[in-house]
Amino acid sequence: MRRRQRKFLGVVITICFVVIYALVAMALAQVQAIHDAPGLVQGLYYAVIGMAWILPIMPLIRWMERPDAP
Repeated sequence: MRRRQRKFLGVVITICFVVIYALVAMALAQVQAIHDAPGLVQGLYYAVIGMAWILPIMPLIRWMERPDAP
């Protein structure tokens, strides 16, 4: 698969993943323990969850950026 095709497929997968991830993160944020937690705890939750999506996407990004085979 050429690099251009990998990038297109990777972008589509990334967008789908981020949408699903955001929906799950919002659903988890409605859990009573987080909903009633102090503001600092809620802020930490959103900071960690907001950055955690990058870890599972990194292999996909590496795959997308791989150079074409000669």
